[in-house]
Amino acid sequence: MNTTAPAAPDIVCEGLVRIFTVADIEVQALQGLDLLVERGELVALVGASGSGKSTLLSILSALDAPTAGRATVAGRDLPSLSARERVTYRRAVVGFVWQQTARNLLPYLSALENVQLARAIGGDRSRPERAAELLDLVGVAEHADQRPAELSGGQQQRVAVAVALANDPRVLLADEPTGDLDEHTSVEVLQTFEAVNRELGTTALIVTHDPTVSEHVQRTVQIRDGRTSTEVLRWTHTDDEGREHAMAEEFAVLDRVGRMQLPTDYMDRLSLRDRVRLRLEDDHVGVWPGDRTTAAEKPAEGGDLDAADGPREGDTRRSRRERGLGEEQNDG
Repeated sequence: MNTTAPAAPDIVCEGLVRIFTVADIEVQALQGLDLLVERGELVALVGASGSGKSTLLSILSALDAPTAGRATVAGRDLPSLSARERVTYRRAVVGFVWQQTARNLLPYLSALENVQLARAIGGDRSRPERAAELLDLVGVAEHADQRPAELSGGQQQRVAVAVALANDPRVLLADEPTGDLDEHTSVEVLQTFEAVNRELGTTALIVTHDPTVSEHVQRTVQIRDGRTSTEVLRWTHTDDEGREHAMAEEFAVLDRVGRMQLPTDYMDRLSLRDRVRLRLEDDHVGVWPGDRTTAAEKPAEGGDLDAADGPREGDTRRSRRERGLGEEQNDG
């Protein structure tokens, strides 16, 4: 009998709130956000400008602190860390890849020297060959002696990934790593994140507005108005003839008090506004446009809020991951 306990999630956010005060006006960037990233997952966090995704990344990188709520990364309770512990956390526990090259690489050092310096700052001067191994992993070994100005944008970002991995972090955080790149180069950088996740098992969270990121991750989490709203899970299915098919399914995220945000295209398609009608079925909840002329009618037998059959396009399901039940759907 295997009694090994499952690994704890690498990123846990519960009821995360961040309020900024600007000119005596309070702005709530995060409004009770919940997020769970399991050990070894590759996840994209997407959202429009102002949705709160960059604020979340600042908190997870220990560059900012939440106003309320809980945030833990690799078992570290971030709000309780001292200034010294935050420095250690950023050096050894997490790695960072920023959109701007100037934040990732020193311009007067070669690619190899940038990685070597990061390892030295982290206190690890053993295995001098490790820096070269990381450059090989991200596909830029032949550019080891070149400085950032001599590299293309995509090559610079791949060196930045190697620098972020210099001290073998448990978690890799990336803020718009493809924001300044063309489509072809973006794909190369995203494939680098896939290789790192596959070869090293590093947990990675990519914050982006780039829709192409979704094709390179196992899970895409949509953030809207300071909360996680929907998730798309991806897996590979092998049919009876041995052919592999890429599969995907979208889920609405339900928080601890029962709130959820329906996908915008669902709301537009079904004209869901103001209030909606619900019905509790054996295995799902039906949701469809409210009818004000019947709003005062008595609920149907069995406690249903409506007796009429509604369109199944509005059906929503709660993500098993958010409920903490079972394992992610993954046939491949």
